[in-house]
Amino acid sequence: MANANTPKRALIEGRAALLVIDIQASTFIDDSVVRSIDNMPGYKDRMLLSRQLVDAAHDTGIPVIFIQEVHRPDLIDFGRELDGDEDVHCLEGYPKTEIAKAEMGYRPSDYIVPKRRYSAFFGTDLEILLKGLKVDTLLMCGGLTDVCVHYTFVDGHQSDYFCRVVEDCVGGSSLDAHKAALRAMEYLQSGARRSLAEVLAAMAQTTQQTPAAE
Repeated sequence: MANANTPKRALIEGRAALLVIDIQASTFIDDSVVRSIDNMPGYKDRMLLSRQLVDAAHDTGIPVIFIQEVHRPDLIDFGRELDGDEDVHCLEGYPKTEIAKAEMGYRPSDYIVPKRRYSAFFGTDLEILLKGLKVDTLLMCGGLTDVCVHYTFVDGHQSDYFCRVVEDCVGGSSLDAHKAALRAMEYLQSGARRSLAEVLAAMAQTTQQTPAAE
C-alpha cells in the first residue's frame, strides 16, 4: 500500500543531472556467449536507447555525467567483488573498459567519474561535482539495474536527491533481478520508475545553465 503522506513530486525537481552508469565499450564490442558479467536479454538495445537521453540532456543544458567502472590490472581494488558471480572485468587500459563515447554521443563538456565499487558515490568525487552543479534530481540510465544502478540510487536517496530511474534504459544481470531492483527503487521513492517517453517530455520542458554561467 502506498504511503498516504507521500507528497506528489514532479519528475524533475529543481536542477537535474543525467547519470550514465557503466555504459562502456564492452557492451558493444564483446559478443561472447559467456561474459564476465551476465546481461539480461536485450541489454545492448536498452543501452543504445540511453543515447536519446544524452542527446536531450545536451539540448536542454542538463549536465551529463558518465560513470565508469574501472579496476587496477593487479586486481588490488576488487575487494569482495569477485566473491560472487562476477569475473574479472573493467581493467584499466583495456579498450573494453572505455566509456562508449561514440555510441553515447559523448561531448568534451560532459563529465566522467571513475569508480572502483558498485555505487557511483562510494570513494568518488561525484558528491562534490553534484554540489558544484547544484543538482537536486538524478536521472539514471545504464547497468546493471540490480547492481550499480541500484546501489547508486540507494546512495543518492540517502543523500536526499530526488532519484529517477529510466526503466527502458537500464538492464540487469537477469530479467528477474532487473524487475526486483526496479521494485526496490520504487519502494524507496514513489515515482522513481519512469519511462523514456516521460523523461524526454520532462527534459524538453527544462532549460538549465551551469551554475558558473548564471
